[in-house]
Amino acid sequence: MTKQDLINFCLSLPSVYEDYPFDSVKDGTEWAVMRHKKNKKSFALIYIRNDRLCVNLKCEPNEADFLRGIFCDVIPAYHMNKTHWNTVFTDGDVPDEEIKNMIIKSYNLIKPKETKRI
Repeated sequence: MTKQDLINFCLSLPSVYEDYPFDSVKDGTEWAVMRHKKNKKSFALIYIRNDRLCVNLKCEPNEADFLRGIFCDVIPAYHMNKTHWNTVFTDGDVPDEEIKNMIIKSYNLIKPKETKRI
């Protein structure tokens, strides 16, 4: 998957927008932050680190540990809370479909909860 593939997949989810909140870097390594429009929470941070495309994704703590145990290219998240976030290297042993599933799970963890009206 390319950086644009990841961004496009994230944008296909409801009420998502692309943000670049950090200082821009002219060599194309800026961080794309994917957020929910309603609460502005981020669920995917897409960037290049050590010449490798990465995406930081939110996870349930037990699932984060499980994924780190089965994939070499899933590690505790770079610059994030290591309990709730993983970094996934997209060019490694994690299949594209699994990365998409991780993105969807991350999105579901941050999307606003629907309130019931009485």
